[in-house]
Amino acid sequence: MMTIKQNRHVNSLLLLLSLTVAGCTQNTKENLSVNELELDTAKQEAKYVDGYYRHYQPADKNEISKTVAQNQDTVWARLLSLYSLPKIENERIDHEINWYLSHPNALNAIQQRAEPYLHLILDEIEAKNIPGELALLPVVESAFIPNAYSKADASGLWQFVPSTGRMFGLQQNSWYDGRRDVYASTKAATTYLKQLSETFDGDWLLALASYNYGKGNVRKSIERNEYRNLPTDYWSLSLPEETTNYVPRLLAIAKIFANANEYNVSLHHIPNKPYFEIVHLDAQLDLTKAAQMADMSMHDFLKLNPAFNKKKTAPEGAGPRRLLIPVEKAESFKENLAQLPFEEWVSSTYDAEEERQEVDVRQDPVRQHDAKDAKPVLAAHKTKSAELVKTASADKEKGHKKDDKKDEKALSVAAALTGKSNSVKGKTDNAPVAYVVKKGDTVTSLSQKFAVDAKSLSGWNKLSAKNTLIEGQKLTVKAPVVTVASASTKTQPVVHNKKTTKTSS
Repeated sequence: MMTIKQNRHVNSLLLLLSLTVAGCTQNTKENLSVNELELDTAKQEAKYVDGYYRHYQPADKNEISKTVAQNQDTVWARLLSLYSLPKIENERIDHEINWYLSHPNALNAIQQRAEPYLHLILDEIEAKNIPGELALLPVVESAFIPNAYSKADASGLWQFVPSTGRMFGLQQNSWYDGRRDVYASTKAATTYLKQLSETFDGDWLLALASYNYGKGNVRKSIERNEYRNLPTDYWSLSLPEETTNYVPRLLAIAKIFANANEYNVSLHHIPNKPYFEIVHLDAQLDLTKAAQMADMSMHDFLKLNPAFNKKKTAPEGAGPRRLLIPVEKAESFKENLAQLPFEEWVSSTYDAEEERQEVDVRQDPVRQHDAKDAKPVLAAHKTKSAELVKTASADKEKGHKKDDKKDEKALSVAAALTGKSNSVKGKTDNAPVAYVVKKGDTVTSLSQKFAVDAKSLSGWNKLSAKNTLIEGQKLTVKAPVVTVASASTKTQPVVHNKKTTKTSS
């Protein structure tokens, strides 16, 4: 078939072709589709970016099929079958791939943590008809830690900030934080991602950049390039370092799993079946009793149910009345629940002192204790964690209005894949942070906000059990920090609480 390039004689040539079209009608549809495909390829190929050529190609189905063949009936086979982002060759992606391949413990941690959630996420990916690669976005956002919390006030697997969480129906109150609700936040995040792709006319790389940086900010970057007659694709935009690394990191991890054999990566066997069952409740239930009836440690129970801020489920109207229970334990849990007298669903001795000692799901993060060389989730700007709050405050004072979730995050500092921690005794190197009490703040809520022990918070500020926080009161917080670094820097441990927690998976 002859490829026609448009030139000054194109009108004459088209006229000539129109005279012969009658003899070719049976092949019109086939030729049209082929020509459209070639035109699309021609448009996308050979854009010169960052000093070398970048080629867009369809995802390499041959390579993917090799991995799928060895992982039948697993979430990996299902995940890879849903890949639809273009195959991109870029040194930023290669850089991320090289890091992960040199840190196999990080890849093992990712797979171990992802197991309870991947089936649910893939259900939502399929329901919304969005690229399968997006199921791996929590690797970049939270390292698949469902109770991950950043200094920028983002939380959960998908790292929603409060305002965007509310925008997508995620309740947040003293009882329950929907951003940490595995089920609700996954539905919200996939909905948000689909909306972003529609905002940018199906350009998923721009949509992903917007999820991190804010669609308003990405639009401004596009407009700046348009003004300068520069390309407006993701790779050509001037973006913060965090966002510059964000998309390549997702594409890198997706490529590694698609080419596991080539990269000599062992995929954990994760069956393609639901990990948990949703059990609906008629009333509030003590979480300790729930874990016991499910025959689970509280640690494992909270991996699936990290959204509750207290020792019991939320009352009516303050959050959904449901629990996620592993499939193999769901029936016995429901039987045990049916036998529990209704008056014993919640402890009658629950008092104010116990409330001050509420379970703090952020203080006991799901962590991979032997991931010695783990990489921070995001290679953010080289800004000290203590400065992040200061930066956000300065922006607010200057009247910088943020248009959505990631705009409100001065910098994303999602919880990292933890390495060998030097924080066994709870030592932190960060300076104390001053905090001004807001309406509704309590010692419990602030200890959760900053991922510190409530007793420690009271001790730093000489608060007694009877003290009530007053709006405007200044507190000192020696908060554990999530350390971030670029891929080329030495990885630092993430400090969340006073003791090292081992994963029992």
